[in-house]
Amino acid sequence: MRHQRLPQCDVDKVIDAHERLVTGRQGGMRAVLKFIDLSGINLVGRNLTDADFSGSTLEGASLMKCNFERANLFGCDFRKADMRGAKMTRADIRGACLRGADLSFADLTDADFREGQIAIADKRKGFSVLKHEARVGDAEGTIFRGATLDSARMNGATAGGADFSDCSMKNVKLNGANLKDANLTGANLEGADLSGANCTGVVFNNSVLTSANMSGAKISGAAFAGALIGPDAAAIARRDEMMAAALLNQEWWNSGAATGKPANFDGLDLRPLGDNLKGMGLTAMSAKGARLVGMTLTGTQLQGANFEGADLRGVLFIGSDLRGARFFGANVTKADFRKAMLGPLTLPGGRLRPTCFVGAAVRFARFDGSDVRGADFSGADLAGANFNAARTDGAVFTEAALVDAEDLMIA
Repeated sequence: MRHQRLPQCDVDKVIDAHERLVTGRQGGMRAVLKFIDLSGINLVGRNLTDADFSGSTLEGASLMKCNFERANLFGCDFRKADMRGAKMTRADIRGACLRGADLSFADLTDADFREGQIAIADKRKGFSVLKHEARVGDAEGTIFRGATLDSARMNGATAGGADFSDCSMKNVKLNGANLKDANLTGANLEGADLSGANCTGVVFNNSVLTSANMSGAKISGAAFAGALIGPDAAAIARRDEMMAAALLNQEWWNSGAATGKPANFDGLDLRPLGDNLKGMGLTAMSAKGARLVGMTLTGTQLQGANFEGADLRGVLFIGSDLRGARFFGANVTKADFRKAMLGPLTLPGGRLRPTCFVGAAVRFARFDGSDVRGADFSGADLAGANFNAARTDGAVFTEAALVDAEDLMIA
């Protein structure tokens, strides 16, 4: 079946009308570009929410930061497309081909990537006779580095040799998928379903496999060095003791340091506390070398807290006060600091203590709308980190790795 080719100018007119529709302006019309040849098209940053591209070819297209939320991408061909930072939450990508595409730090939360039935016209009789061909989602060799695939449905998909390093894949459905030789280094697979999947030769090094289902999976030649599973019995038994220490810290914060004391969680696994620390007053707590992977610390008072060398992957610090906190050498990959206060802490005598991220792994972390004035990111790995609308006045980025860091303004 040969697809109709549309030039860039005609496509732009369709997308302009679509954007008027989704923003509530006059003259809007939903974009329906089904079974169109859009190879090499440039749609960088366009709002394609709820658009219909089913069956179209977008091979080699420039789709960086496109918004495909809830879009119909059924059976599309995205081979070798640049889709870095694209938003594809709840998109229908059943039967699509992403072979060789770059979806680094894209958001595919709750996307549907399962097998799809593709309608193909008869070569002689055209659309009067259609046959249906079942196609599984094809992500062979696809780059998903730092992407979010939480709750995505990839049942039965083929993703051999794909790069899922540092991805958030909580509760992803990969049962029966072919992941042979894929790279899942540092990926968070908490609650993932990998039952019956082909994981031959997969690299799971430093991944999070808490509550993951791997029953019946083929794991011959797979690597699990440093992989993290659930808290051990000792950590679970220490839960009440750790909560008591947190409550004393809360008392210390409430009383202006008159009673109670800062908590010391150095080297401990705090995951048994779940979301119980959310919104607490934990000023000056120490959690050096502690493990807090995936915990929720939204709206928490953490001024002067010490997280040196801690494992904070995927921690939610949204709206928290972290002024003067210390993240030296910590792993805060995929952590969420949106609207957090990360500026300097004023000490007695008017001295200022900057927030420290020196040497930290800050890959794909989110700082949207946060205040990082004066923070020290010297030597930090900020690959793919997002600083959209963040205040960065006076922040230090000496020798920091800034590959694909977004919206970062350095004075």
